[in-house]
Amino acid sequence: MPVNSFDDYPMSWKPEKEQLTSPKYRALADLLADDILSGKLPPHTKLPPQRELADYLDLNLSTITRAFQLCTQKGLLYGITGRGTFVSPNAAIDIAIADEKEEASYIEMGIIKPLDAFNTETYAVMEQVLQRGSTSLLDYSYPMGTPYQRAAAQKWLEHFSMDVSLSNIAITAGAQNALAILLLTLFRPGDKIATDHYTYANFIELANMMQIRLIPISGDAEGMLPDVLENHCRLQQLNGIYLVPNYHNPTGHIMSQSRKEALAAIIRKYALLAIEDDIYGFLLEKPSLPLAHFAPDYTCYICSLSKSICSGLRIAYLTFPTRFAADIRRGIYNVNVKTPSLNSETAGELIYSGTAKKIIGQKRMEAAARSEICKDFFPEIAKNPLGFSLWLPLPERFHETDFEHLAQKRGISVCHSHRFLVGEADVQQYLRIALSSPDTKEELTKGLSILRDLLASDMDENFFCI
Repeated sequence: MPVNSFDDYPMSWKPEKEQLTSPKYRALADLLADDILSGKLPPHTKLPPQRELADYLDLNLSTITRAFQLCTQKGLLYGITGRGTFVSPNAAIDIAIADEKEEASYIEMGIIKPLDAFNTETYAVMEQVLQRGSTSLLDYSYPMGTPYQRAAAQKWLEHFSMDVSLSNIAITAGAQNALAILLLTLFRPGDKIATDHYTYANFIELANMMQIRLIPISGDAEGMLPDVLENHCRLQQLNGIYLVPNYHNPTGHIMSQSRKEALAAIIRKYALLAIEDDIYGFLLEKPSLPLAHFAPDYTCYICSLSKSICSGLRIAYLTFPTRFAADIRRGIYNVNVKTPSLNSETAGELIYSGTAKKIIGQKRMEAAARSEICKDFFPEIAKNPLGFSLWLPLPERFHETDFEHLAQKRGISVCHSHRFLVGEADVQQYLRIALSSPDTKEELTKGLSILRDLLASDMDENFFCI
């Protein structure tokens, strides 16, 4: 029987004792996961102390500990030494794109769409590929891509200072597919990967699904701080590191070459398996040398065409050290069966014809123009000329509100910083605003105007009844 009476005792979470089937630690973990994923336990909710919960449920402390550990491995909980256990900020987040534009009654400024108006160039090239009439694109031949497709990948990677042999290049169905294959083949449940404090939301979810722990490393205007990373390496066993050095998602920071060199030295020293996601590198006219250049034996480099060329093309080029070749090929064979041939062939044509470089040039110009529009509304923040997104500080008076829901009622979709958060929340909160997603500059102007007015509004009672 419980030592104490809990009849009128306030607890942030009181699971139903009758639902605790055997084994009780797993049943308790399932109940906790259900309440987190349903939103019943909001992000950053502090859970009852384990001893208190054990007393309430009349269970051994070890049962509670095992249940908490299971949920922590799934990315649902995080602990702070001396303070307790909390619900992860992005455990129950769903990021979705409307199936049809007609379904969206708002201006999309949350999900980053890569200027889809330029997809007509890709469509025209795909038509040319189909007209050649090669049915081999529709069978199981060349599961890793044809020699032509892989040579096109090699040529494209040269633009990003990547000099890689064909045997160290794989073609995947987009960057997300490449990330999934790397986590599945090179890491194990319980492994720890260092990331920026804010990082790519889908990578967080992938790690949660595979029960891989993400360790947040603080940074500055250039990204992750080398000394902080090294301190973590000394204190605990880190297995890998995930970085987006060029135009980081979501913060937009750009890492200098000297910072990459410093991080690469730590990667080599502690034998970390590095994942370099260069999905936005195309926006830089002259990007610095990639991290993979300084730690080639430890770095898997991903160059996706989804943002640079066409989101629906679903092609990414993955490079890897020779020692990982067998594992990665095995992962691709068993996850994808083969590379998407029609898309890979289209990508090759875009690259060899020069159309890919033309599209990138057009996107850079459009991004710069959108950045100028943004400066009219947020001159102190919108200083990055690349113009794909804006990392906007959220005024303190909005910190306790569901700002995303509030914004959608006003007619815009935005993403709050908690979607990208790894670990404990900052005092300052942010919005990631996708400047590239509105279909036209006029729509972007309207969306930014709504956002500016919303942020300037008073928090009165009528404010929530929009």
